[in-house]
Amino acid sequence: MMPSTFIKFLSWVYSYLLLLLLLPRYGESGSIVKYLPGFPGELPFVLESGYISVNESELFYLFVESQGKPTEDPLIIYLIGGPGCSGFNGFFFQTGPLSFNSTDYSGGLPSLVLNPYSWTKTASIIYIDAPVSTGFSYATSWENLVVSDYLYASQIYVFIRKWLLEHPKFITNPFFMASDSYAGIMPPIVSKYILIGNAEGLLPRIKLVGFLSGSPHTDGELEVNSRISFAHQMALIPDGLYQSAKTNCDGDYTDIDANNTACLEAIQAIEMCLDRINEEHVLDPLCATISPRSNYNQLRRSVKEKENHSPTSKQTDYWCRYFPYLLLVVYANDKSVQEALNVREGTIDEWVRCNVSLAQYAYTYEVGTVVEYHQNLTSHGLQVLMYSGDHDMVVPHISTESWISSLELTVDDYWRPWFVDGQVAGYTVKYTNYGYRLTYATVKGSGHSPTEFKPKESFEMFKRPRKGSKFLSR
Repeated sequence: MMPSTFIKFLSWVYSYLLLLLLLPRYGESGSIVKYLPGFPGELPFVLESGYISVNESELFYLFVESQGKPTEDPLIIYLIGGPGCSGFNGFFFQTGPLSFNSTDYSGGLPSLVLNPYSWTKTASIIYIDAPVSTGFSYATSWENLVVSDYLYASQIYVFIRKWLLEHPKFITNPFFMASDSYAGIMPPIVSKYILIGNAEGLLPRIKLVGFLSGSPHTDGELEVNSRISFAHQMALIPDGLYQSAKTNCDGDYTDIDANNTACLEAIQAIEMCLDRINEEHVLDPLCATISPRSNYNQLRRSVKEKENHSPTSKQTDYWCRYFPYLLLVVYANDKSVQEALNVREGTIDEWVRCNVSLAQYAYTYEVGTVVEYHQNLTSHGLQVLMYSGDHDMVVPHISTESWISSLELTVDDYWRPWFVDGQVAGYTVKYTNYGYRLTYATVKGSGHSPTEFKPKESFEMFKRPRKGSKFLSR
């Protein structure tokens, strides 16, 4: 049974799309960007920037055409987590063709270098600022500043259809969705929209093949509970304390009875052990922050980025992983960069990488789990890739493995290592349900967002589809 909110938004989507097909088409297809400040010479790939109007909202995007065979290669829409983190995060730090030269930075506008592990070598990718109020996207009415999970999904769905109408040469390309972190709840919901829309004959027909998700937020309660088990497996908490929490809390750490003193004491002791651990990668140092502290402990409601203040924060701490984030803030707020990207002047006051205000105050977290959506999709011939960093305590790999097991799929290829340059890059297992195929992979040594922590391995994992379009084919 679909939730009533889902049905309500689905009805709105259909009405909107039918109206769209009857209205005259305006030129929203964006502009080609040949030069970017910080990069020497003309860009060696096709880059387009633009906006798509969705229900009194203007969603900004960057589109990179495949450097391989653009008329045949997959078309991917790339969704970033938060919620409220810009698609620039994916473009510059994960799978896009450019990255920052942080090694030689000495001030001023950061310089850009080519990313040797860009997924755009074999796919065309749309990097979107979504939902509205993310990055350069903006609302044209005050009511649309408030967003929810289902509204976010419907914005993505309408965006896809409108973008394809403006780019008809890509309508026949295989279409995938890719997501990172909190955006992991989007692909199964939007896939449901697409399949129903295709069945109803809506045009353009979206050639949905499947989706792939890294560090996929799927079930908030399961992820919080798995965090304790993961910490025990990583030797961050002792066996006695773990057994005490497991026994006294009955394995449930998300809804603790205020009178259960033994459980509360065990959880308090565990939180003290984990307080100075970098949950995005438990082996990495906890770095100085570059933005206000976010209330990350409310993971049961949202997977937010953790950018904690360090008690020893100082300028020399910026060698850490967060430093390139600061470069992106400098870069995206530069007037020459915004002009090159055809950003509409006066539409935002200041560009932020992740809109914490949206995530904390203007976003309604109405989807606790999308496992049922995944279960329903197993009757369709989709290809799905889920991958997890094995040192990620934000969305622990054991939580992803748990809900995948609950789908009760047939194991097609048992747990085995996969390799890059002759070394174990992680482990993988493949499942099938007639035409449906799901590949799950761990990325060894990676934290939250494997594409950022292990770009080479993630690129090798992504580009391996061969005959039969199976992910991670031998």
